[in-house]
Amino acid sequence: MSPSASNRASSNGIDKLDYHPGRPLLQPDGDSESSRRSHDTSYAGSFFEHVAEGIMDRDRERLQRQFVRWLSFVWAIINCLCAGSITAYSLYGPLFQSKLHYTQFQVNIVSIVAELGMYLPVPAFGYLCDRLGPGVPSLLSGFLFGLGYLLAAFTYKSGPPPAAGGHGWPFGVMVLAFIGIGMGTSCMYLSAVTTCAKNFGRGNAKGLALAVPIAAFGLSGMWQSQVGSRLLYVKNPDGSRGDVDVFRFFLFLGITLLCVGVIGTFTLRIVDEGEMIDEAVDELERSGLLAQDDFFTRAADIHGYGTMNTRDLSDSTFDFLQGEAERLKSHAEEEARKKTWLLNEETRRYVMDPTMWWLAGGFFLVTGPGEAFINNLGTIIGTLSPPHTSSSTSPATHVSIVAITSTVARIVTGTLSDILAPVAPAHQHRRGPDSVANSIASLPPLDRPRRLAVSRITFLLTFAFILSLGQLLLASGWVQNHPSRFAAVSALIGAGYGAVFSLTPIVVSVVWGVENFGTNWGILAMTPAAGATVWGAVYAVVYQRAAASGEPGIERDPDDVLCYGKACYAPTFWAMAVCVWIACGLWTWAWRGPGGWKRRGVAV
Repeated sequence: MSPSASNRASSNGIDKLDYHPGRPLLQPDGDSESSRRSHDTSYAGSFFEHVAEGIMDRDRERLQRQFVRWLSFVWAIINCLCAGSITAYSLYGPLFQSKLHYTQFQVNIVSIVAELGMYLPVPAFGYLCDRLGPGVPSLLSGFLFGLGYLLAAFTYKSGPPPAAGGHGWPFGVMVLAFIGIGMGTSCMYLSAVTTCAKNFGRGNAKGLALAVPIAAFGLSGMWQSQVGSRLLYVKNPDGSRGDVDVFRFFLFLGITLLCVGVIGTFTLRIVDEGEMIDEAVDELERSGLLAQDDFFTRAADIHGYGTMNTRDLSDSTFDFLQGEAERLKSHAEEEARKKTWLLNEETRRYVMDPTMWWLAGGFFLVTGPGEAFINNLGTIIGTLSPPHTSSSTSPATHVSIVAITSTVARIVTGTLSDILAPVAPAHQHRRGPDSVANSIASLPPLDRPRRLAVSRITFLLTFAFILSLGQLLLASGWVQNHPSRFAAVSALIGAGYGAVFSLTPIVVSVVWGVENFGTNWGILAMTPAAGATVWGAVYAVVYQRAAASGEPGIERDPDDVLCYGKACYAPTFWAMAVCVWIACGLWTWAWRGPGGWKRRGVAV
């Protein structure tokens, strides 16, 4: 090749001898705007590699979210398995009398303040769960439990108070300790149940996800009592097992619950909460329940139109502000304000909903008698047989029967409600009267096979009737002079009570959603405290009046303390059964009344 030809090849192209493996095929062009070297990998290969990496990243994130969700569920069960320590009060309550010389009235005061501390602050703890997440209340519960039980332990160890002739710490210190224990109970319980509700409440297993931790709460007192009576006991002089060592038992509970609460701070997490809030806000706007978008108003304020009515804005300004509202919704710094706005709106709608008050009224009328029955098991058993005669049964046996039947009923109803309850569409509780979803729902259904559907309210009414059946058996005198039959009463009331406590929070999550579940359920959960107080007082008045009346069929104790006969309890349990039937009527009205859930299209 001539030099001139070689120069032309150099300037205009390449020759086959110019190719060398490992080097770029093309030389850089002289034009700076298009100067680039050939790539070792093709654009297509690079694209598919990035796609594969993106898919792997998404799968990895999805697995991480699932791991966090199930870890939170497991620890929520552990939280509930420990939170119900106050139910072991009967294990050491009598020792407050024998060792600390407390009066029966003082022993009752300690249990009452614990119950008030457990129920009255529930809405505040639910509010914390919704606003700050379940980790903060879990940490708070650990410190409340730790301080409460440690204070109670050293108060017990100090001996009788000065008012009882001793040199121990005052009685008020023990009261203060059990206020903290009661508050820790509700705080730990709510942090666990709220976690389960929000992580699984939008799926098809919401019933079981709530029933399992609630059932675990009912079992907590049983295993803790076994630890106290079988491991942490005082040895008698002959080497046999004596009463529980209250000081060591309180130390065990305080340290254990402190650790559980602290660990829950890091393990209880709400998965995809931001996505849940965004969906809820968008659905509220589309539902027709909101007259105007709060974020739209915020955008107008930012851009100087805060004093103008949106009707006075031009079309271009309106479109601009609507676009700004959309931008604000997706902006990171607006997420906290968006969450607060949504939860406040959900609380307002919940409190203003008449069906919530029907549900709460029924819950009050059912749980109050159930709590009163459980708290007075011992004295009820004492009325079944003549005074100073040995009974074929014991309160401890029936406490176990109530706990077991309650636990089984909670798990069974939670599972069956998931399988048989009608499918609840997403965001059904936010449907407005003019929403597209309601319009579609009003169309005639297509001809297609329908599975058997049993409403959760049907389960609720059924088990409430089962509870009233136990009350009727007791009120009728069927158990009188036959203490062995009392097991049937305990089983019926335990099953009904447990199922109601399991199904009611599930109904709350279905009808009003899970975004504000902690606050919503906390408001409703205050009613058992009032119910237990009212029905406990009614039972005490009837019992004392019968004991002092000397009517036929009542055998008076020489000390006028104990009561024997059907009249000691029958009026109370007749009234309780009637109240449960009234509660069923209230629930039916909330479900199928003029403004009830059935008319709204809420599949419950």
